[in-house]
Amino acid sequence: MKKSTKEEFEERLARIVEQGADLTADEWMKAIEFEYGRVPLIFKRMGERPEVLISHLLYKGTVAQTSPLDPKYVELISLAVGAALKCPHCTGYHMQAAIKMGASREEILEVILLAGMISNSSVLANAYRIIDEKLERCIPCETKGVEREAEAAGRKKRTVRTRKN
Repeated sequence: MKKSTKEEFEERLARIVEQGADLTADEWMKAIEFEYGRVPLIFKRMGERPEVLISHLLYKGTVAQTSPLDPKYVELISLAVGAALKCPHCTGYHMQAAIKMGASREEILEVILLAGMISNSSVLANAYRIIDEKLERCIPCETKGVEREAEAAGRKKRTVRTRKN
């Protein structure tokens, strides 16, 4: 009978307690280097405090291992998020991981394209909301003669009426 993810997690915790944080962190760092060819800098720095590294990797690993998504798609999503956040290290690391999980060049390029599209939309949506919320009561704008939408629309109506008369 296959163990549940909860049972696997509890066994993992028991092993950490049994062998200690230092040995566990060292073991996990070696496994990461073996699997991906290198250890990301953030893991190296976290490794200086093994309890931080272990907590982070337990969380990360548990989320990935209990995901109903195929591991390849977990890595492709992670790649897209890394790209959207403009993190070259995350993007590169998760690209390598996605390739190891079977992602094609076309899939990698597609998620980067999608990440860029959503990132661009996010920039625009955020900026336009700020403008809509702040421009109506922007005193520096008023003193510099920035025309408000309502004033421009009102003048346009007056101009149209004037032409008809």
